[in-house]
Amino acid sequence: MSSAKQQVHTDHAPKAIGPYSQAIKSTGLLFVSGQLGIDPQSGELREGIQNQTKQAMENMRAILKEAGLDFNAVVKTTILLKNLEDFAAVNEIYGSYFTQPYPARATYQVAKLPKDGLVEIEAIAQA
Repeated sequence: MSSAKQQVHTDHAPKAIGPYSQAIKSTGLLFVSGQLGIDPQSGELREGIQNQTKQAMENMRAILKEAGLDFNAVVKTTILLKNLEDFAAVNEIYGSYFTQPYPARATYQVAKLPKDGLVEIEAIAQA
């Protein structure tokens, strides 16, 4: 395994809105930056928690695909929610993207997300 880090980028997910990469591959792992529910074509957030969650997962799918992976490679995720009362709706959509064994996960309510998003999801996958 190489210890060098390698940037992963796709035009099928939103561009980074700061000094970070969509994902970094290093030492056999892929670290996917937090994905908001931003439509990569318009650059705008989708409306509502369900649409933002679906878009965040689709953005993650595009990044995983660019790295030659899929959701089966994901071993850990973190979900950040503006409102923890959205947990059930997010969980239902999130769960539809994975099969058992599910990745390890942490979920937090946060005061504010970039672009005033409702959900942000990051992942670590086996590369």
